Amino acid sequence: MVTFLAAIALTSTLHPNHPNMPQPNLKSENSNLRPATTSPTSRGQSRKPGRMDWWREARFGMFIHWGLYSVLAGEWNGSKGHAEWIRETAHIPINEYEKLLGQFNPVKFDADAWAKMAKDAGMKYLVITSKHHDGFNLFDSPYTDWDVMNTPFKRDIMKELSAACKRQGIVFCMYHSIMDWHHPDYLPKRSWEGETWRNSTIEKIPTGFKPDFDRFNKYLQNEVRHIIQAYDPGVLWFDGEWESTWNHGYGQPLYDLCLAAKPSIIVNNRVDVSRGGMEGMSQDNKSAGDFGTPEQTIPATGMPGVDWETCMTMNGNWGYNAADKNFKSTKSMVQMLVDIASKGGNYLMNIGPKADGTFPDESIQRLKEIGVWMRQNGESIYGSSASPFKKLPWGRATTKKLGNNTRIYLHVFDWPSGGKLVVPGLGNFPLGAEAVGMKGKAAALKVERVGSDLVIGLPAKPTNDIDTVVALTVRGAPIVYEAPEILADAGEFVSSIKVTLKAGEGQAVVYTTDGSEPLPANKSNRTYKSDLVLSETTRIRARTFHNGKPVSGVVERRFEKVKPWPAKNTGVVAPKAGVEVMFLEGSMDKLPPIPAGVGGQLKVMPNFSIADDPKKENCARFFMGWINVPADDMYLFGVTSDDGSKLWIDGKVVVDNDGLHSSFAKSGAVPLAAGHHQIVVGWFNKTGGAELSVGVARLGEKLKPIPDGWLKH
Repeated sequence: MVTFLAAIALTSTLHPNHPNMPQPNLKSENSNLRPATTSPTSRGQSRKPGRMDWWREARFGMFIHWGLYSVLAGEWNGSKGHAEWIRETAHIPINEYEKLLGQFNPVKFDADAWAKMAKDAGMKYLVITSKHHDGFNLFDSPYTDWDVMNTPFKRDIMKELSAACKRQGIVFCMYHSIMDWHHPDYLPKRSWEGETWRNSTIEKIPTGFKPDFDRFNKYLQNEVRHIIQAYDPGVLWFDGEWESTWNHGYGQPLYDLCLAAKPSIIVNNRVDVSRGGMEGMSQDNKSAGDFGTPEQTIPATGMPGVDWETCMTMNGNWGYNAADKNFKSTKSMVQMLVDIASKGGNYLMNIGPKADGTFPDESIQRLKEIGVWMRQNGESIYGSSASPFKKLPWGRATTKKLGNNTRIYLHVFDWPSGGKLVVPGLGNFPLGAEAVGMKGKAAALKVERVGSDLVIGLPAKPTNDIDTVVALTVRGAPIVYEAPEILADAGEFVSSIKVTLKAGEGQAVVYTTDGSEPLPANKSNRTYKSDLVLSETTRIRARTFHNGKPVSGVVERRFEKVKPWPAKNTGVVAPKAGVEVMFLEGSMDKLPPIPAGVGGQLKVMPNFSIADDPKKENCARFFMGWINVPADDMYLFGVTSDDGSKLWIDGKVVVDNDGLHSSFAKSGAVPLAAGHHQIVVGWFNKTGGAELSVGVARLGEKLKPIPDGWLKH
């Protein structure tokens, strides 16, 4: 057992950072560990050249959520809807939850069996929870007794699993929670817990103790440095960063610490504050982290130019829940893997082991079946790049470079009638095609060109009921004929608007602005070379050409010049700075109607901010006032919120970001005349993370915070 850092109990009038302030029952710092060094490192910048290479090659990994919560199997006082969050969702007092320490004894745990199941399923790396939000460590921690060595099991699980992964050729990686419901210095405390966190029987909180988040951060850094040096993880996968106490000032140094301890390590973006909710990546590219982390979702178009990894459960929970039998099918999970790889991402598939150390039978069966498909078709996944096609009617595609040529793996989910696979709009010369998994002459498939498409003759029947893979090799880099995109910030404008035309690589866009057909014989044709600036209502029609021949249909978009909404009379002789705020309380799933009167508490704030308000759960706010815009123009308004929000201008909804969700951004544009316009921003939050920010920009500019002096009441 450990001893107090300070043996003398002093009064609570001491500052929490005072060296004699009484501390909880935490282990002393190990002086043999190297101190952290810090130097700024931006996303994707390598301390060791090529450190992301193995991760990009892997494409497929195993996630494991395991800890004390597994003992409860998702049930508390008859309620069976819980899992790894059970202490929070069931409101379990800390002294009750700590009793699980004496019940955790996974006698059937076999590290080699776990690592081999990952390998046999075709997975290349394994990420396990070294510590989840309950603060319990599955390793021998030098800094707390709240760890596996103080359970009946008394074995360092991370040490055993790290060694087993090396034996199986799997890269061992670790998930480590920033949020910590057990450490006495972590803030904020649970709203339902009150002062009962002081009842810990593990930490033995002394009289006069005051939580200090900076002291917790030192504890976190010490543990992170320790697990890197002791267990040599290839990835450190952080989580629990969304509460208001964590910010870039903590995230960047923690990221730097990781790379100082191991220059080749990869760190996810949840080390900082840039993931933007379940979507996995915010628009802020200045935060630390090497890859984005969409959770339980696959980005519709991937994340071009960014490394990313979708993490997803097999059933409805991350941790073990004995009642949850809603497992995804093997077919759906294989096709998710293919979908993710086709968009340039990695797939981290989760397992929630039982308290005895075994995987659920349903998980074991699916891992075996996935492994069968991967042994036949893994070449189409490992080291692959994203599909050159925006959409395929029958499935997905992945690619690999072969010298100056390209191999395109065509993943056929839906078997086409007639035995012909049409590859739409592929302009390259075909060098050959074969059915992956077949041998010799039977594998070779006939390829012919039909117009702008390639058509492949398929085998008589699928080689795999989940996904038949056809390997098509073509000359050069892929050239896919696509209709052009006509891009602009809005469809309406007040004075002028910038328009961009976009087509595939190696293709030209021909357009007209008089409504005529974009055809070679038409004298109105223009070849797009730079952005267009329109000052009158215009209909743009565009078509893609390759080597002087049209290879797409015609697309069009109308841009209309409009009159701005007239400015309003505020009815106030000298409007004051800021906006009035109405506060409402109560649990809600969407924004309530704007109150007819001022029945709630009313105060004045300088802008649309919730940062300084201690009440951020089960509440709503309505910010009301005037916005004074400087000129006639189209104005873009953006609202980022967690949970829901709406923005009204002159009584009309401009941005609707309502509903329960994590941090999410939406925008809308309106034509406004110079002067004052009514503005209302409504926001609500149920529980968990809370965020609200509002930005504005004139058409063609980037969103920025509303300037000082624009808001009045």
